[in-house]
Amino acid sequence: MLIADDLDRLLNILPDFVKNPLQKHPNKKYLIEVVMDLGRRPEARFPKGPEYLSNVNISWHDLDFCIKKIPNFGADNRSGIESTLHRISSIKNRRGNIVGLTCRVGRAIFGTIGLIRDLLYSGSSILLLGKPGVGKTTAIREITRVLADEMEKRVVIIDTSNEIAGDGDIPHPAIGRARRMQVTKPELQHQVMIEAVENHMPEVIIIDEIGTELEALAARTIAERGVQLVGTAHGNHLESVIKNPTLSDLIGGIQYVTLGDDEAKRRGSQKSILERKAVPAFQIAIEIHQRNNWVIHEKVDFIVDQLLQGSNFYLQRRISNHDGSISINCESFNSTEFIVNNKVSSIDNLQMMKKSNVFSLYSVDKNAYHEFNKLNTDLTSSSRIKQGSISFKNIRKNINNTSYLDYIKSIRLYVYGINLQQIEETIIALNLSIALTRDIMKADCILALRSYVKHDSKIRHLAKSKRITIYTIHNNGINNLVRALKQILNVYTINYKNWKNLCAHKSLSQLNVLFETRCAIEKIVLVRKQSIELLPQADTLRQLQSKLINMYNLRYSTFSYYNTHKLIIYPI
Repeated sequence: MLIADDLDRLLNILPDFVKNPLQKHPNKKYLIEVVMDLGRRPEARFPKGPEYLSNVNISWHDLDFCIKKIPNFGADNRSGIESTLHRISSIKNRRGNIVGLTCRVGRAIFGTIGLIRDLLYSGSSILLLGKPGVGKTTAIREITRVLADEMEKRVVIIDTSNEIAGDGDIPHPAIGRARRMQVTKPELQHQVMIEAVENHMPEVIIIDEIGTELEALAARTIAERGVQLVGTAHGNHLESVIKNPTLSDLIGGIQYVTLGDDEAKRRGSQKSILERKAVPAFQIAIEIHQRNNWVIHEKVDFIVDQLLQGSNFYLQRRISNHDGSISINCESFNSTEFIVNNKVSSIDNLQMMKKSNVFSLYSVDKNAYHEFNKLNTDLTSSSRIKQGSISFKNIRKNINNTSYLDYIKSIRLYVYGINLQQIEETIIALNLSIALTRDIMKADCILALRSYVKHDSKIRHLAKSKRITIYTIHNNGINNLVRALKQILNVYTINYKNWKNLCAHKSLSQLNVLFETRCAIEKIVLVRKQSIELLPQADTLRQLQSKLINMYNLRYSTFSYYNTHKLIIYPI
């Protein structure tokens, strides 16, 4: 990873009693910013915390010394050093006099986007989210260079505060062949965005710090014209953008919708709910939590819908390791607490719902990428089982098999006429491996009030045609819910202890066969009531398969074809 920071040029504008300690500081290359406030000691900020640089307080003379060495401040109280990426921001008193300076170090770090290089080739618009100072501008600068130089696209930067391409009329070399349009006043950024599309024929537009409603509207207009967008916005998580009325248009906007009586009963929700009202301007959202720890949302429309519905989904976390490798972790996310009485809840509650990794994949390659995408797709196709796509051959030996087991045994439950929040709280309290779904076509079984099913022939016919079992209860009492959920779990799963004993001391190939067999039983045989052929295996592996099938009390037979032998499992 190559770093260019021109740090000496920033230090040269500082007074000697501030500059000299920094030049000798052992962590000089990690410097984030220097803060000088009138009447206080100068302070240097590093990733591990701030440090005082001198016992001498800053005076008017010291501030004037720095101001004379830099260009005039703009309407946004920012200035810079020509041909560098450094940013100097001012604090003024009520009379307009500068009483404080924040000297931010700008660095061009080549190689920072290895985590998402594959996403740039998709051509989708990308929104980077993160708190100030986490590295959004550094990342977007490197994205600009890769798109312009390596991918040879026509890239235009809307550089409001000259932070991406540096101060001065000549852009910094860190942006490569990309062109830069400066903005005279921050409030005119949205106009320059539209001007760039109309006058300069860009394929990609780079926007830093989208922060107003007009800028969000301009971003939507650009996206509708077929131009790829790469932008940044303040916010720790995608949920904070949903809650922000100014920026929510970036992810499609949020609106209240009133449901009819029948639809509200079918969903088990109130009549007024939140829904996404349009297609997002950005198809991919990236949460930058730390410089080497990013969360990727590759389908923003899907994720926003799941958050508003309070459903479970999987998110992708990419981590850059010290040895240069990249880990892709898949995490189960429960958004139950995001919607409380159809109102958006606090981010603090939302973060408490994040759970442990499902599995980790090392190095970003096609195999890892496809294995992750399987988690948010339907695994119940019998043709996939026959082709052996549910397999561990392409996954490294670092896989957490127990966590993958938890995913395999998850049951998708469709609820009809029952309070959704109550049943979700019951599932969480009992720690049951049941996931709620709002798509009845993807459900393994249905749990409904008996009175509702009795008077609704449509859901009975649909369940019959799709071979979905309906479980009914008399009322919403907690005892009825617990009894029904445990009955569903007992039908679709086996004893965890027996399964653990069966998997104990097994090789990777043996575990692979057991996972394939269990997935076939629980996703095809038990749910769809269909027989299924397993992949051909050796005698010892077929014996393992037969033991697992017997644990489910299912019938099976052996089929031979051209010196290969495989098992066929039959439904009850």
